[in-house]
Amino acid sequence: MPTLFRDARLADGRVRDVRTDSDRIVAVARSVDAGAHDRVIDANERLLLPGAIDAHVHFREPGHSHKETWTTGSRSAAAGGVTTVVDQPNTTPPTTSGDAFDEKASLAACSCVDYGINGGVTPEWDPDSLFDRPLFALGEVFLADSTGDMGIEADLFADAVERAAEADVVVTVHAEDADLFDETARERDAGGVGRDADADLWSQYRRAEAEAAAVERAVDVGSESGADIHIAHTSTPEGVDAAAGGATCEVTPHHLFLSRDDAADLGTYGRMNPPLRSEERRAALWQRLVDGDVDIVATDHAPHTVEEKEVGLWDAPSGVPGVETKLPLLLERARCGEISYERVRDVTATNAAEIFDLPRKGRVAEGYDADLVLVDPDASREIRGSDLHSKCGWTPFEGMDGVFPSLTLVRGEIVYDGDGIVDGALGGDDDGGGDGDDEVDDDGSMGAPSGENVRR
Repeated sequence: MPTLFRDARLADGRVRDVRTDSDRIVAVARSVDAGAHDRVIDANERLLLPGAIDAHVHFREPGHSHKETWTTGSRSAAAGGVTTVVDQPNTTPPTTSGDAFDEKASLAACSCVDYGINGGVTPEWDPDSLFDRPLFALGEVFLADSTGDMGIEADLFADAVERAAEADVVVTVHAEDADLFDETARERDAGGVGRDADADLWSQYRRAEAEAAAVERAVDVGSESGADIHIAHTSTPEGVDAAAGGATCEVTPHHLFLSRDDAADLGTYGRMNPPLRSEERRAALWQRLVDGDVDIVATDHAPHTVEEKEVGLWDAPSGVPGVETKLPLLLERARCGEISYERVRDVTATNAAEIFDLPRKGRVAEGYDADLVLVDPDASREIRGSDLHSKCGWTPFEGMDGVFPSLTLVRGEIVYDGDGIVDGALGGDDDGGGDGDDEVDDDGSMGAPSGENVRR
């Protein structure tokens, strides 16, 4: 339905009328005439942002639908103002062949937000069939094992980067050098479980120094082949600095808002890869974000069940949910004057669209996709896991403040109205999904159409 937003405040402070028609923005001006069939929304100078792009999620299908599904994950995204997600390859089976890509795309067709699918690299990958599919990027390519045991050796990494360069595909890298991990950390474990576990040992084990070394290696390999390298979930200021000039980088909300000081409260719920860093490093990472040295904020949304987290530190899976809380957390900091709304816009939408070649996304401007998020910047509230839409039902940001959207549109269609997900929005179904039996679009499409690396 054509929609006219009256008196919306853009991230740069300008107050404008914004009109959509079909799936595009058709007018951004001081005053825009409403069409006969327009839905008119009085923004009353509330904030209107481009829909966020989360370039790093794990929606767990196929293979692990007890943790998350494309239905629950995409609903969580929409409720958090994220209108495009990019799913990583460490599912079961891993997305390392054309057939595996097709299987995941059939499940993703139920998504109520737009999506891209990354291809993965293992010793058994099939690059010929994989590069024949509309990959969003290659990666997350793991230089150390994480969930899914997809860490690879140096020669295979170099070969994969070269193939990606030939195909003009960005390579997203999980940069940790396992040779620099501190194996003695296991000896200091007192044997706690769940929130009683000493999660700081995980930070001691996967040492901060392991990141910068791996970033430097990835940048060198990318430079040799001419590939575009993107460093996933950069967790240290040293990692950001190592990427500068040779790669783009992302940081996660958990590395921006949590530190090793929170490990005692979080226990195994705070185990992720890379792990939490010191408070000093967290503060320095935040400053690099504010200063413009970080390209994007992506969540590494990696949900696990409570039962899976309620075990010992060395048995718990790594990862935390975050797709629904990324934008609210950043908007709260903007509300408090710690970061500008323009910078929030850039690191959540505009820069990702540029890095990953999404020319119609990431801006509130004529001709762009009508991916829009309306926000009352003063409507701050506490984050509660029970209020969120992820299937896992918990959040590491419990009790923190966030500013949540009052409206989310994907290509002009309202998918979240402030109270809940709008049933039937885009490909979304009504039953929570999870088995893949009835989640393919009516036209039989398998996600992103040929020649496109994201469904639009």
